[in-house]
Amino acid sequence: MENEDDSRATTYTTLAVGSDFRHELEIRRSRFITVLRRSPAEEIARSLVSDLRREFHDARHHCSAFVIGPDRMIQRSSDDGEPSGTAGIPMLEALIKRETAPGVTDLSDVSAVVVRYFGGILLGAGGLVRAYSESVSAALERAPLVHRRRLRLCVIDVPHAEAGRLENELRSAGYVMAETGYEPRHTVLRVALPDDAAAISAARSRLASLTAGNLELRPQGTEWVDVPR
Repeated sequence: MENEDDSRATTYTTLAVGSDFRHELEIRRSRFITVLRRSPAEEIARSLVSDLRREFHDARHHCSAFVIGPDRMIQRSSDDGEPSGTAGIPMLEALIKRETAPGVTDLSDVSAVVVRYFGGILLGAGGLVRAYSESVSAALERAPLVHRRRLRLCVIDVPHAEAGRLENELRSAGYVMAETGYEPRHTVLRVALPDDAAAISAARSRLASLTAGNLELRPQGTEWVDVPR
């Protein structure tokens, strides 16, 4: 699995936390049932196929595609019995080419399975490509998406008497405050910053101006969090 802390990307788009998202199309009498699942790991993506094989055990095809990791290094697809290249690859392209903002294609940690019930009319290779691509694209149009951002957690050791004032000032300045810790001699304030050098430098400058340079901002580990789109 791709190590999220080592990724080049600091943001990407994924499905909102919640139940699997479903959408169905009928194309020339065939039913195409698309199910999307938030999948930060391959085993989660593959479990969607297994789950739907059991649920739709009488369907002819359970085609799948998934993309995983902030840098989208893991990409897989399966035609599951459809003619080669007519299902899985079009589904994967619908995922990786999905624009989440104008000119931005950063969708990841998403698996898609399209369950097909054959309706008796042959679609041909081109028709299948369009049907599977359209099925995933239509589901993504309606699915709830969120941005996921890598934040750098930084700590500030603050005398107890000054901690409340400094925390309020940092919040007022727009900083995201994580859980506060308490030590015998000081309070530990934790600030969540965008994981880039410019943001950390700006926070250090702000802290210096608020404390006359008496306190230090110490970067620690990173954490991925969902943020509103």
